Formats: sequence, C-alpha cells, structure tokens
Amino acid sequence: MTGDDELVEQLAQDWRRAKLSEADRAMLVYVEKLTLRPWDMVEGDVLALREAGFVDAAILDINQVTAYYAYVNRLADGLGVELETSHGAQT
Repeated sequence: MTGDDELVEQLAQDWRRAKLSEADRAMLVYVEKLTLRPWDMVEGDVLALREAGFVDAAILDINQVTAYYAYVNRLADGLGVELETSHGAQT
C-alpha cells in the first residue's frame, strides 16, 4: 500500500485519526460543521481557517465546494437517484 493509499484509507475510516497537516485538519473541521450543522456557523469558524493559514480566496473555495456538494446531494436525494459504487468502496 502506498502512502497515498494509506491516507485515503485513514480518511475513509475516520479523518480525525488520519495523519493530516494542521491546515487540512482545520479545513475538515470547518467542512464537517458546514455540512452537518450550517446553522451553527459563526465568524470564529472562518477565523480558525485564517489562523490555520488559509487566505480569504481559499476559504471561499472551501465554502463553495462544500456548498456545491451539499446541493448536489440534496438534488440526488430528492430525486431518488442511486449513487454508483466507486472503485474500492465497501458495500
């Protein structure tokens, strides 16, 4: 297993236990909160990303990609679209 494969496996199991940089960890904390509890987002969530080294343009990108996937998932769920099993995914 290569280093990349190992990281992918760690991320699939539990990203909190994966070997990540502090910036990547901060990004995933933000993304998880925005995905699961968007009504709880506060200015401090953006400030945490800035403190982790992200500039405003990168924070906007993180936010937009997260929002896009939430939108697409809502569309698929609302229309009853079944997702294809990806390569290597457990069913």
